[in-house]
Amino acid sequence: MEFGFTTAAYVVAAVLFILALGGLSGQESAKRAIWYGIVGMAIAVLATLIGPGHGLWLASLVLIAGGAAIGYQLATRVQMTQMPELVAIMHSLVGLAAVFVGFNAHFTIGGVEAAHAAGTAVEGVFASLVAHKTPVEITILQIELVLGVWIGAVTFTGSVIAYGKLAGKVDSVAKKLPGGHMLNAGAAALSAIFAIWYFSGGGLVALILLTILALFIGYHLIMGIGGADMPVVVSMLNSYSGWAAAAIGFSLGNDLLITVGALVGSSGAILSYIMCKAMNRSFVSVILGGFGGTAGPQQAVEGEMIAIEAEGVAASLNEADSVIIVPGYGMAVAQAQQSVAELVRKLRAAGKEVRFGIHPVAGRLPGHMNVLLAEAKVPYDIVLEMDEINDDFPSTDVAIIIGSNDIVNPAAQDDPNSPIAGMPVLEVWKAKQVFVSKRGQGTGYSGIENPLFFKDNTRMFYGDAKASLDKLLPLID
Repeated sequence: MEFGFTTAAYVVAAVLFILALGGLSGQESAKRAIWYGIVGMAIAVLATLIGPGHGLWLASLVLIAGGAAIGYQLATRVQMTQMPELVAIMHSLVGLAAVFVGFNAHFTIGGVEAAHAAGTAVEGVFASLVAHKTPVEITILQIELVLGVWIGAVTFTGSVIAYGKLAGKVDSVAKKLPGGHMLNAGAAALSAIFAIWYFSGGGLVALILLTILALFIGYHLIMGIGGADMPVVVSMLNSYSGWAAAAIGFSLGNDLLITVGALVGSSGAILSYIMCKAMNRSFVSVILGGFGGTAGPQQAVEGEMIAIEAEGVAASLNEADSVIIVPGYGMAVAQAQQSVAELVRKLRAAGKEVRFGIHPVAGRLPGHMNVLLAEAKVPYDIVLEMDEINDDFPSTDVAIIIGSNDIVNPAAQDDPNSPIAGMPVLEVWKAKQVFVSKRGQGTGYSGIENPLFFKDNTRMFYGDAKASLDKLLPLID
């Protein structure tokens, strides 16, 4: 009866998770999709608590209450600008859990073998499951735990480094130790050797050494990826955390964990592939931490940045018939989405055509800008992807860049030695006039100079994005 209820609950939860994943693909269905996920997780937790192996109620309730309290604090205090690093650090927890579960499985196998040798009974649900496994099934469990530990350790350190880069605690420039890819390849080869040694009786020592190597690989892989590519890294680590969860599910014999892990792992991999195509990057090179550096000296930037005040921007907007707004991470930092939405309302009320151009990796998380604009109640139908709007810039009167840098950088097309060479970008410089809302003259997150700022049709609208827009709004007719 317990197994039947748990299995049925897991099936319902899995269906809800699939509906949640499908709903998150569209802005209009995203809110409903989140509720599918919440209900699915509640069912899964409840079924686990009262299903086979239930017990330790006090510890379980204390941990659930503690997790709920931390989750609530994060949900209420963390700003949208901090969501990318929050996602990254949560991925690290999934990886760490996979490592702990793998080691627990190793110790449980050892404990069961010792109990059999001593002729004593085993204690615990998981130990009882292990005790009934055949030698072949034990070997399969060992393979599962090795994979879980290795993937989990890579995910853990990789996610911690990604968090550090996103939060500004680690230099965003791509860095590799001497040897670069050979170090990664050597560590991966040694990991395989230690795995074979573990299966051959190497025991805890082999598993610890394999874990240390995996921790190094995760660290070195993500350190070798430049800041401009961090959105892809977050998506990639999301995939890793999914496969780590699936490995946990195999080790524990939990069908729901296997299903959810496979959903997260495959969807993260697909998203990473789509984003790599949008950036003209090789998916394999992302996995190997192979991009983010330069291929030679970059082209010198000529000209000077010319500043403009709110009155000048307003005059151009009042005369314009068509406007395209390109938001970026600077809009998120300044929390300027509401001011942007108000600007859009005023311009559209004046009969002007206003649209948004969204790059696939704008911000530091896939869909970052879409979420902010939806929060500000910007109509979905005027928020267009890069491929939908890029051809319209030559016929556009004014392009407004709000806190974007790398995704509007013409060096991606003009400079083969640029770290973002070949990456498709929003061709804003083809508009008749370009206004760039930017705090100062510094480079973007990737540390790359942007020739757009020096072009004859570009003017720099310096200052905090929200404060600048708030100055501009009263001047719009």
